Amino acid sequence: MDIPVLHRLALNESPYPPLPSVREAMRRAVEQAHRYPQFHPDDLTERIAAWCRVAPDRVTVGSGSVGVALQLLRAVVQPGDTMAYAWRTFDAYPLLAAMVGARPVPVPLSPDGHQDLGALLAALDHRTRVVVLCNPHNPTGTLVTADALSAFLRQVPRHVTVLLDEAYVEFARDTDLPDTPALLDAHPNLLVLRTFSKAYGLAALRVGYGLGSSDLVGRIRRQQLPFGINAVATAAVQASLRAESELRRRVDTVVAERERLRRELASLGWRVRPGHANSIWLAAPDPIDDGAAALTEAGVQARHHPGEGLRLTVGNRLANDTVLSALAAARAHHSASRM
Repeated sequence: MDIPVLHRLALNESPYPPLPSVREAMRRAVEQAHRYPQFHPDDLTERIAAWCRVAPDRVTVGSGSVGVALQLLRAVVQPGDTMAYAWRTFDAYPLLAAMVGARPVPVPLSPDGHQDLGALLAALDHRTRVVVLCNPHNPTGTLVTADALSAFLRQVPRHVTVLLDEAYVEFARDTDLPDTPALLDAHPNLLVLRTFSKAYGLAALRVGYGLGSSDLVGRIRRQQLPFGINAVATAAVQASLRAESELRRRVDTVVAERERLRRELASLGWRVRPGHANSIWLAAPDPIDDGAAALTEAGVQARHHPGEGLRLTVGNRLANDTVLSALAAARAHHSASRM
């Protein structure tokens, strides 16, 4: 008999629905659903540019950050070119490489779950067109510091585009975060990816954006699908930006719960490294397979990579308490079985 899923903690979604003001904006947009959205999302692009304090010609919008990533690959990759990324990472990157005929070059993470920047640089050659960095990293939540990122970017050949995935940057509380606008000025081969799916809680509406040089963004925009961003999504994003202070408070709550989970799991004997996303990463040799089984029994859906790691989205307090109870039982059972 299948165990019902009570808590969805596998996809790093927000535990909160859209704010009332955002839902009202969506409702009003639905009333005009018989009308096409803009051919290209110019109004939304200008709004995001103003919010990010960059010129509009340095912003491109797509169907989630993964949609922008695909547009980038279509703009710069030819079949047979290579695409390098740390592994494990966001599962979409190998799929996107296959979609454009690129040969993936996965580079193992360091033992502490960080992206190995030296190994990534060593993997680049004359056929490489894209190298991916996630900051914070998915799934481990580790962070590349501003100095380390700047040093990395200086060493990447200009024929290689750096795709810097900042899907979780709103959850990072490290003061050593990179200054993205300054990086864009210094590195015309850099595209920064961001999304409204995570911190802003609009995952179902599929809106992401990229920040880059006007030349790179112009090449990416030529891959945009006409009418590709629907009017409901546009209204929701614009309303979310107007309600940024409320959404920031929600993010602060998620961060506080993340740190509570980390402390409590550590007290139970789990080795939890500091993370900067909206998730917790548990890695082997901890009993992650036992933990995954206990979570399933408790109705918790998590992202389980057997023998490797277990990623848990930070949920609401009830979901997080359920996680703690299940993993406490799993840890106790594992310890007893070794006596």
